[in-house]
Amino acid sequence: MLPYPQDMALSRARSSVGFDVGDPLLEAELVGGLDAVETALDVAVKSDDPFVAETSRHLLEAGGKRFRPLLVLLAAQYGDPTAAGVVPAAVVVELTHLATLYHDDVMDEAARRRGAESANSRWDNSVAILTGDYLFARASDILADLGPEAVRLQARTFERLCVGQIRESVGPSNAESAVDHHLSVLADKTGSLIATSARFGALQSGASDTVVEALTRFGERIGVAFQLADDLVDITSDPQESGKTPGTDLREGVPTYAGLLVLQNAEPADSRLVELLRRPLPVDAELDEALALLRAHQALAGARSTAQRWADDARQCLAPLPDSPVTGALNQLCDYVVQRTS
Repeated sequence: MLPYPQDMALSRARSSVGFDVGDPLLEAELVGGLDAVETALDVAVKSDDPFVAETSRHLLEAGGKRFRPLLVLLAAQYGDPTAAGVVPAAVVVELTHLATLYHDDVMDEAARRRGAESANSRWDNSVAILTGDYLFARASDILADLGPEAVRLQARTFERLCVGQIRESVGPSNAESAVDHHLSVLADKTGSLIATSARFGALQSGASDTVVEALTRFGERIGVAFQLADDLVDITSDPQESGKTPGTDLREGVPTYAGLLVLQNAEPADSRLVELLRRPLPVDAELDEALALLRAHQALAGARSTAQRWADDARQCLAPLPDSPVTGALNQLCDYVVQRTS
């Protein structure tokens, strides 16, 4: 079993794997590990300053899928999942992810995040940016105990996160299509940290080099598929079923793959949708119109097909891994990532 604090037996059941793992014993281990990660995150964001404590807990308490910590825990199953560095590594990747969300919301001028008011809206841009920096600092403090290889991996991942954000802000070059540019940005902004999550889990558990490399390749590809699917869910979700308000990206004028496909292949019949996609949509009536037009457009099927292709590529990366419940769970994850968009 994964190690976690002795008082976890008394804690509320708050973690969920989120998809059908296919093996009850593995699922129980993962849920226990996610509870351990949640407890460690609570500790990691504490501060003696009440205001800093409030701002740093803001997005943590808003919830989230904990997809990156889950991948750390899954990857650790190929070595010793009870190794001391596994849960701290999972905390590092989630703190890093949370920090980027604070920064992204400032860049996108987002009003809401995870169903809650964004930090930049609740306070201001400076507070949001500095809170993200604080979480990066807390991640670095934990990371220092995991050794120089882990520190170097985190630094290189952070480099890609920054490059991805810069490239998204600048936009595609004249020689690059907006669609191809978007995919490369997703690989940097999302795929890199999810690849690092898998690599951290494998490394900290002492898995073989073959496993480490296979899981790293898997993580990059499933990360892009995950983000493509997430963007589709933002278009297709039923708020009564998902609990999410659809159209967040459209409202804020954030480009997504499906929208870029419409713009790239626009026909005269798409003129109204093209007009709507070229600007933020703060007015509910226009947002609803854009969602209806996009849901009926063939670009949605194209975006789903691309997500499936990335998930299929991720599955191919699992070929060197042993036939086991955890490999079966990773295969299931490839299916789940895309199926949730339907």
